[in-house]
Amino acid sequence: MSANPAAKPVSLRHNEIITLFRQHGFITMEALAEHFAVTTQTIRRDINALCDADILRRRHGGAELILSARNQPYDMRRINNLEQKAEIGAAVAKLIPDSCSVLIGIGTTPEQVALALAKHDHLTVITNNLRAALALSTNQNNQVIVPGGTLRFPNPEILGNDADKLFRNFRADFGIYGVGGVDTDGTLLDFDRMESSSRQALRESCRTQILVTDNSKFGRQAPVRGGHLSDPDILVTDSPLNPALAAMLAGNTRVVVTSLQRKAAQDDAPTSLPASASNHSAIAGKSS
Repeated sequence: MSANPAAKPVSLRHNEIITLFRQHGFITMEALAEHFAVTTQTIRRDINALCDADILRRRHGGAELILSARNQPYDMRRINNLEQKAEIGAAVAKLIPDSCSVLIGIGTTPEQVALALAKHDHLTVITNNLRAALALSTNQNNQVIVPGGTLRFPNPEILGNDADKLFRNFRADFGIYGVGGVDTDGTLLDFDRMESSSRQALRESCRTQILVTDNSKFGRQAPVRGGHLSDPDILVTDSPLNPALAAMLAGNTRVVVTSLQRKAAQDDAPTSLPASASNHSAIAGKSS
């Protein structure tokens, strides 16, 4: 592991620590401290917090990831990698025009897509994700359709036969879905069969499939398999895929990487402006 000279905010460092444990399994305190260029005392506090959250387990000299058959609570997942998920949501919104039909599945990243779509007009949205439904209901030009059934407490989601039937009653222009994890061979993973069944019903009921997932899902384990990374027409993620996964998708799935889009936009932006242009630029930036 190479040292990172800039100390990171605690929440961001926690996310990166979890990603490292998914990649390596066991890591020592000293290796983590060197990687993040912080003291071992700081890393020990981070590890204690992640152990208290039942994400890591302490081992002599370090810690290891707890492989759980249960997902984290929705509100905890909602704030994990929030900036990356919001970027994914914004990128998906650019792919979807007004006046079309959209299926939106469960999960925190599809919720961010719904928030980004809220300013679109005349959408017909079918979703079993109540957070997504509420986000889109702020625009009364949109029609939002949700299934009947039982709320899957504590998650704001409705799963089961009624929700699957609702998806299959439509032939939507776009279907947007997330995933619990992506195995090293590209297999899509979920934490229970109802989640996998819901995604399958959504995929079968749209013309263009869009899978949304941030980098923390790659290598993340869950017990139920359902589909493959190469299934969707479009994959929107925040970081470049490793070469093995990228090769699986070549020629089959369009990959949109938000970090590369952001870098390209920054590279294209002017580095400086003449003094006479600065006021005009500031005004233009406010109106865009």
